[in-house]
Amino acid sequence: MHCILGPKNMAAARTFSKHWRQFCKLRQVRQSGRYTVLTGRNGPQSFPGTQHLPYHRFQTSAKLNELVNFYLSDIGEGIREVQIKEWYVKVGDHVKQFDALCEVQSDKASVTITSRYDGTIKKLCYDVDDIAQTGKVLVEIETSGGKTLEERSDDGQSSDNSSSSDDESSSMQEIRGHKVLATPAVRKMAKENKIKLSDVQGSGKEGRVLKEDILRHLGGERKVTPEIVPPPPTVQTQAPPRPQISPLTPPTALPQEPVVVPPKIQTPPVIGKDVTEPIRGIRRAMVKTMTAAQAIPPFGYYDEIDMTALVKFRRDMKVKALERGVKFSYMPVFIKAVSMALRHFPILNSSVDAKCENITYKASHNIGLAMDTKDGLLVPNIKNVQALTIFEIASELNRLQVLGDAGKLGTEELTGGTFSLSNIGSIGGTYARPVILPPEVAIGALGRIQTLPRFDENGSVVARHIMAVSWSADHRVIEGATMARFSNMWKAYLENPTSMILDLK
Repeated sequence: MHCILGPKNMAAARTFSKHWRQFCKLRQVRQSGRYTVLTGRNGPQSFPGTQHLPYHRFQTSAKLNELVNFYLSDIGEGIREVQIKEWYVKVGDHVKQFDALCEVQSDKASVTITSRYDGTIKKLCYDVDDIAQTGKVLVEIETSGGKTLEERSDDGQSSDNSSSSDDESSSMQEIRGHKVLATPAVRKMAKENKIKLSDVQGSGKEGRVLKEDILRHLGGERKVTPEIVPPPPTVQTQAPPRPQISPLTPPTALPQEPVVVPPKIQTPPVIGKDVTEPIRGIRRAMVKTMTAAQAIPPFGYYDEIDMTALVKFRRDMKVKALERGVKFSYMPVFIKAVSMALRHFPILNSSVDAKCENITYKASHNIGLAMDTKDGLLVPNIKNVQALTIFEIASELNRLQVLGDAGKLGTEELTGGTFSLSNIGSIGGTYARPVILPPEVAIGALGRIQTLPRFDENGSVVARHIMAVSWSADHRVIEGATMARFSNMWKAYLENPTSMILDLK
């Protein structure tokens, strides 16, 4: 720190030298108007015979051409890592304080990171789409001598002696030459409560002081010693007489059995290593769809279908379908029965908007079927089932299965569904809780067909082919009774396949 005396009066300079010892005790230079007022411990000091001199600014700044590491600060909400979305600067660009450096994306919000220095960008430590950790170096900046944000903040808060000492202790935040890591919000909280951050034990990464540390520190200071309450007076009561123990018969201790510790199982070393990869493609679309489905309050309904008559029907139709070059399974019958039941319950073949304020009744029955493919879960749909025969549905189902196995299902097959079925029975499941695919309002899961004992009309135990079905419906627009009636009609078609002939179009 230096001071330049104006050449107005040489006598003033001689008088100034006489008060050198008092000058050495000065702690702060205050700027008042066009003059410099020298302030000591007891307030503003004046010197006999001296004239007010034109003031000169005292400025602190980073060293010129110093390479500074710009660290990614904690952006709050307990976020520890962010993804770099876009860089607004490149190596060699000159930036000033508050200039935007980049935009980062956390799992909660998008935040723009600004510079705290004037200087030139020397290195970008991350590329676009990289994951940056808080507290790590984000960019390297060669400073050009401008003030940093902390220094400007210190200058603006040094208006009086009392606040000056607090600012020096809470703003500088140094312990043995190392700067204490803390966010601006934490520093403000510490200053408001007159706490030195150097006295607070940081629990964050690399010793960072968090808000919880400040609150814990305040709780420790304000802890009140509990009042010591004297114990209540004891009432002297006569103790019952102790049983007399003969000294000739000392009590014998019970024998202790030795503790047998089982040997420790030697686990084999882990072979290989964990692999982490980003979620992309079909699985990323599945994440978005399932996340949206969680906003739907589902209604579950379960039932059993006696498939004995349908098993015989399929056995007869399978040979005739193979003669036409088509594999015939139970699924074409399931899909056609759904379409026939939807004509009586059109609300189950509808969709709702995002806010569930409007409902659209679909004219076409585009029944989707969940498929387990190599790319993930896909739900292609068969268009206009209400106008197709069971054989045409079987032929279209064979085409979709071939495309799914080859990974060539397109947008035409994957969009426009109005109702969905999931055949978990092909894997071996019995019951499930299927997740509704928005904007649809209902879905069904079909279990495997089992041979189970049942009572016939004469009370005799007979073997029957039983299949379990699990329905889920959007309870915001679908009532439980509607889903039950739809299931009963669909069940009646399957338990008596010949009855479908009466309603076929």
